[in-house]
Amino acid sequence: MGSAARAEALSPQTNSRPLRAWQTAALQQYEETSPKDFLVTATPGAGKTTFALTLASRLLSRREVARVVVVCPTDHLRMQWADAADAMGIVLDPGLTNAVGPVRAGTQGYVTTYAQVAGKPMLHAARSTSVKTLVILDEVHHAGDGLSWGEAAEEAFGRAARRLCLTGTPFRTKPDERIPFVRYEEDTFEGEAGGLVSRADFTYGYKEALAEGVVRPVVFAAYTGTSRWRNSAGEVVAASLSEAGTRSVEMQAWRTALDPKGQWVPHVIAAMDDRITHLRENGMPDAAGLILASDQDDARAYAKIVRRVTGKAAELILSDDPKASKKIERFATGSARIAVCVRMISEGVDVPRAAVLAWMTSYRTPLFFAQAVGRVVRSRAPHESATVFLPAVRPLLSLAAAMEEQRNHVMPPPRTQPDEELEALDLPPREPREGEAKQWEALEADARFAHVLHSGTAHTGEGSGPTVVVGEEEEEFLGIPGLLTPAQTAELLSKRDDELRVRIAASHRADAEDFMVVEDHPDEDDAGRSWRDAAELRREINKLVNRVAARTSQPQAVVHTQLRQSVPGPPSASASVDVLRARRERLRTML
Repeated sequence: MGSAARAEALSPQTNSRPLRAWQTAALQQYEETSPKDFLVTATPGAGKTTFALTLASRLLSRREVARVVVVCPTDHLRMQWADAADAMGIVLDPGLTNAVGPVRAGTQGYVTTYAQVAGKPMLHAARSTSVKTLVILDEVHHAGDGLSWGEAAEEAFGRAARRLCLTGTPFRTKPDERIPFVRYEEDTFEGEAGGLVSRADFTYGYKEALAEGVVRPVVFAAYTGTSRWRNSAGEVVAASLSEAGTRSVEMQAWRTALDPKGQWVPHVIAAMDDRITHLRENGMPDAAGLILASDQDDARAYAKIVRRVTGKAAELILSDDPKASKKIERFATGSARIAVCVRMISEGVDVPRAAVLAWMTSYRTPLFFAQAVGRVVRSRAPHESATVFLPAVRPLLSLAAAMEEQRNHVMPPPRTQPDEELEALDLPPREPREGEAKQWEALEADARFAHVLHSGTAHTGEGSGPTVVVGEEEEEFLGIPGLLTPAQTAELLSKRDDELRVRIAASHRADAEDFMVVEDHPDEDDAGRSWRDAAELRREINKLVNRVAARTSQPQAVVHTQLRQSVPGPPSASASVDVLRARRERLRTML
């Protein structure tokens, strides 16, 4: 191919899709200054790949660079980047290993991973300095996953001609683990000295993307429930997801709710499947959902529950499966309704038809939350919306509210006082090693719709004003902006939740033997009957608390506190049937 022909092939016009306004503005800003380093923070689903490759195409066509190197987090994303580059006339090799020295002839560069760069940084340094090179660091916060990765990236690409850093969300950086090629400034948080804050050269936030129709609006549907588990002392403990007092109790209640043996998981999966059905019947015929699990054992169990509840097989995508990338591609382009994964689809993976997410994991850092939710917000057409089903626990509700606020800067690094170390973790609780005493055993968990989170306000569908009457046609448009208010959406979800509870209870009884573990507890039958009576009373109490809170304009937590003062005893999650009945009657007098 001659020089002129090659320049034409690499021109921006090879990409038939017109650029979005933010992409054009970012390109203009870049070309006005022609910087060596440029950091773009753009919300997941906004089109960072298209922006980066358009810039690469322009720099190649003007011969300002002669090579492009893309560094990404996972092997699957290597193929995704290579395919996107090929569509724009740029040939990037996704299979170049550290065992091969030079860049292969006939290519304009290659795609690698941060782990591969850390393996032989000097090799990548030689490749990126032999000719003028643009290095694209995708999800650059991964360069801060450890000192070795950051140091390797700096050693490999410190002398490259140009570097473009991309991230979908703001990221926190410890003072002793600065990410190379990123500018920092001191931050203050609530008037006190904070940590280091990365300073982006161009920022495109979720609010801007939503206003321009680039991403879908998100409805966060929170589900509460009462969990029951046995602690290391052999005591049975019960707590509500939304009423747990201490962080420790909340974590155990959350962990129990996610246990495949309980009813919380199948209930939420049924609600998720119901939502997918509505989307498919109303403008998104290929709509799909993602389930995020904490570990591979849970993922396998959840996939079985999907089959039992929906009658359809789920796509199970695990990181140690050599066919994982092919399964992601098959799910992205196929017709399967639900995929179950651990972390394979949490970041960067493009599945535009996915519009529903079920959060069934104990991961809870802001970065992971935003990246995971980002998998279901990519907009393809007007009037599409995304729904995220999540446990009604404080860490996740706070993250959901924070995402709506669209913070302009990152939070400071987490404090490390002993009582807050658990909150900073991004891992599920450790399982006991062989020979260790068992510290926790999940017994049972139920589920019920709690509220829809919208603009930082919880809409329960109970006692939030006059009863909202909607017809069948309106119900078909559940959650589509402009047709139903958040309160109406909450009321519809609450109504359908009662129907789902009956359906899942029957399914759970029919197939309980799949998960049942036989143990010698002679009083379990009596305890089980008492448990079910108490569960029904707790549901009534929660509905009444919602109504009282709405009538008095008080937070639900305040009403719960007043109730426990009026009718002394333990929290409702562990109170006796007699105490629960007394509290129900007390609430009725408050209306």
